[in-house]
Amino acid sequence: MQNSNKNKYRGRGTGENPPNRFEKFHVEETEDIYDEHSYEDDSERKIETVFYKDHSKTVISKNNSSDIPFDYSFNPYRGCEHGCVYCYARPTHEFLGFSLGIDFETKIMIKENGAELLRLEFEKKSYVPKLIMFSGDTDCYQPIEKKLEITRKALKVCLEYRNPVSIITKNSLILRDIDILREMAKMNLVTTMLSITSLDKILISKMEPRTATPERKLNTIQKLSEAEIPVGVNIAPVISGLTDGEIPEILRQSAKRGATYASYILLRLPLSLKEIFIKWLEAEFPDRKEKILNKIREMRDGKLNESEIGKRFKSKGQQAEAIRNLFYISCRKYNLNQRNIDLTTSLFKRHPGNQLEMF
Repeated sequence: MQNSNKNKYRGRGTGENPPNRFEKFHVEETEDIYDEHSYEDDSERKIETVFYKDHSKTVISKNNSSDIPFDYSFNPYRGCEHGCVYCYARPTHEFLGFSLGIDFETKIMIKENGAELLRLEFEKKSYVPKLIMFSGDTDCYQPIEKKLEITRKALKVCLEYRNPVSIITKNSLILRDIDILREMAKMNLVTTMLSITSLDKILISKMEPRTATPERKLNTIQKLSEAEIPVGVNIAPVISGLTDGEIPEILRQSAKRGATYASYILLRLPLSLKEIFIKWLEAEFPDRKEKILNKIREMRDGKLNESEIGKRFKSKGQQAEAIRNLFYISCRKYNLNQRNIDLTTSLFKRHPGNQLEMF
């Protein structure tokens, strides 16, 4: 018998669309919709992805949180079609008048002039060159990037101005920009990281349906490494009771393909994301649901999430210690994190002129 809780939209991370916690906001479809970029999931149960122009006047987000290791982030898209059911960024979609459920992965805001805004930022006398994280919130290489190339154009600007960049993605599309990344790497201006949650292809298809397959992510690590572009792996999120046992093998396979550094992040479930994730567990792993949730609570003082800055990325208890030890022992075994990579800001220059005609 088919589980009645199964996602009704094939190829999507969730079929849920809970009410927006800011009830007074709403979004109307206007002429700004990118009709020409809309497309559908090729299945019996279709739901269209709709793209809206984002008229933000800035493209760099300033980070003021002490527990996040970067100052600036570049996010050309709001919402993410990858559909990761666990994505901590889902609740941010509610600020736009959307739902953190299926809206998050089917109603995408596009900063069409992202590269131009980045250039304007670099030209400000007040701008102090610092590392910019690409994909600090939603993935800068999600599917529509293949057509719009906003990330590629922004990387060209960063290379032109010699501003350092760190990229994290779940998509092999990053290889399209290997020409730019290679040039940046020669000047110590870039690091890259593939985010791998699991090596189980079936699990990934249920949990993050539109990301690259695990094998493609590993192949991407190898190709970046072969191009002499610094590359690492981020095991994120680690879901205790579901994916934590894969930590050693993910690190082994990544190191084998050329990764030289690694990190991990435990699952975070802010705000109503908890309900989305719980319903997903009920649909996909009903027999393991309570075990997984109890393990999460064990590491979070009995809660499913800790939102306080300075504590939200921390965990405690025997389970958390076991995961921590497993990660660090495996990193030593596979020679990961043996040296620090400090990108340079000393090469930054304003008014660089048109030096990238080769691209």
